[in-house]
Amino acid sequence: MPRFNNKAQIPNKVNFKSLGRTISLMWKGNEVKTVLMIVFSLIFSITTAMGMSFTRPLFDEVIPKMIETNGGEEAVGDLISLIFRWGLLLVISVIASTIQLFIAVSVSQKTIKVVREKMFSNMQYLPVSFFDQNKYGDIMSRYTNDVDTLDNFITQTVPNFVSIVVFALTLFVMMLLNNPLLTLFVVVLLTLIMLFSSLMLKQTTKHFIVRQKLVGKLNAYTEEMMEGARVVQVFNHQDTAIKEFYDLSEEYRLAEMKGNMIGNVIGPINGNLIRIEYVIIAIIGALFIALGSYDIGKLIAFLTFTNNFSNPIARFAQQLTSIAQASAGSERIIDLINKEHETDEGYVTLVNYELDEDGNIKESLENTHKWAWKHPHKVDNSITYTPLKGEIVLEKVDFSYRKEKQILFDISIYANEGQRIALVGETGAGKTTITNLLNRFYDIEDGKIRYDGININKIKKYDLRKSLGLVLQDTNLFTGTIKDNIKFGKDNATDEEVIEAAKIANADSFIRMMPNGYDTILTKAGEKLSQGQRQLLAIARAAIADCPVLILDEATSSIDIRTEAIVQKGMDKLMEGRTVFVIAHRLSTIQNSNAIMVMDHGRIIERGTHRDLINQKGVYYQLYTGKFEFE
Repeated sequence: MPRFNNKAQIPNKVNFKSLGRTISLMWKGNEVKTVLMIVFSLIFSITTAMGMSFTRPLFDEVIPKMIETNGGEEAVGDLISLIFRWGLLLVISVIASTIQLFIAVSVSQKTIKVVREKMFSNMQYLPVSFFDQNKYGDIMSRYTNDVDTLDNFITQTVPNFVSIVVFALTLFVMMLLNNPLLTLFVVVLLTLIMLFSSLMLKQTTKHFIVRQKLVGKLNAYTEEMMEGARVVQVFNHQDTAIKEFYDLSEEYRLAEMKGNMIGNVIGPINGNLIRIEYVIIAIIGALFIALGSYDIGKLIAFLTFTNNFSNPIARFAQQLTSIAQASAGSERIIDLINKEHETDEGYVTLVNYELDEDGNIKESLENTHKWAWKHPHKVDNSITYTPLKGEIVLEKVDFSYRKEKQILFDISIYANEGQRIALVGETGAGKTTITNLLNRFYDIEDGKIRYDGININKIKKYDLRKSLGLVLQDTNLFTGTIKDNIKFGKDNATDEEVIEAAKIANADSFIRMMPNGYDTILTKAGEKLSQGQRQLLAIARAAIADCPVLILDEATSSIDIRTEAIVQKGMDKLMEGRTVFVIAHRLSTIQNSNAIMVMDHGRIIERGTHRDLINQKGVYYQLYTGKFEFE
């Protein structure tokens, strides 16, 4: 079954709004260069057009004079003078064209840099839901394939368009001065040709928009199969994967072929139509000469003008394919740039504080290692400070990612300062969803979540997340040194703090065994490390962040039992004095939790300490004793 419907929801016209936004990005910061590019395009077009005007004096004056004087000295001098002026114009034209090209490349590369920066900058502030709903390969395609179409548009199409318009207008004026009636015939015939080109453009645009979307899907699927290569081979899924890839590749081929086929047909058809137009004008001009109202020199000059006036039209038709591709690419680029940032109505911020002489909280600009919530009150414009403790309360929370399917039902959890709360249950029970809500990656539908007595909707997301340490089941390491990856939790950390964090996570010993210790470069998400080692670095990253609240989402899931026993002491030290939410399948790691919540299908079905739940002999007891498995 096709993964993409080529016939549905595809516009068949150029999106001039997106192209206009692209041109505005090209203009901003490149004003002088863009003006110069246009100026040199004008010089190129005008000098080229003026060079064609030499055909009339050549045939009407110089050649007849040479025939009359039998190559007399004065006639030869006129010929040399004409050739010199003609050559000078050609030299100026070539120089202007070369300079225009260099400027166009410079403007293009700067614009592409700005576009990529805008895309990336905006992407950093998009809600998590955007990345949940869009595949990474498709997003990457916007940075590569779509940007390439934009590069071609700025480097070639825009300068060509400017020169085409100026060149055509200059020739049009010369044609009017030569013979207005013949010029009218040319305009009528070329209008018919342009109408044909416009109809063809609609069709090619439609297919190129499909092509740009399909290349994103193709990249996304390829990335998935590369990341899951082991799974594909273990389950002998190769034939199915190949078939699905072939299907997507075939859809892409058809869209590319149809777009290029129509786009490539426009040029030859227009070329033949222009030749027919040239013959018609020549016949009409010959009739004028026969009637004695026109001379041959003017006709030759006019035909030269006509041919070169028509050529820009043909060149413009050839640019339609590039415009169609740029329109499709620009639409996807501008869509990413215009994506709305994650909304944040919060106004409570996190600040350092110290106590004054009277023991009252006073905001400090220095790092005092003491944090407080700065809470401005709109009613009386007063400001109160609440020391950050780490007390988190969820009251009757309901939530769903999609309206038609609710995920959490009436969830209530009370975590006092320094308490350890464990969440256990089947996959999909809603454990990780709770941690997503604490970070406000998503907002709840009903109920309340309070942090130190403050509704988290009032807390700015940046400050909220600054107070939460997070270790996920899926470890994300970045290209750079081991030290850099640990410092991801605290940019300004010292080397001593990095080493201390690694010791807490029990990662120091294996790091020192690496070729360059803490300066060892990690590539491709730490592919040379074991999954357990990557997890230890993630724990060290959380340790250096030194947050009052810690969320451990299967933090030791990738560590073997022996390593887990060693690391547990470090984990206990990391969790000491902090409010901790632990998601775990290994019940041995949560026995000393202050409260354990057993979840099933988005509901808390049991709660209590390890001993309480064992004594209840319910679901947790059966899990612990191995007598029960979640469905």
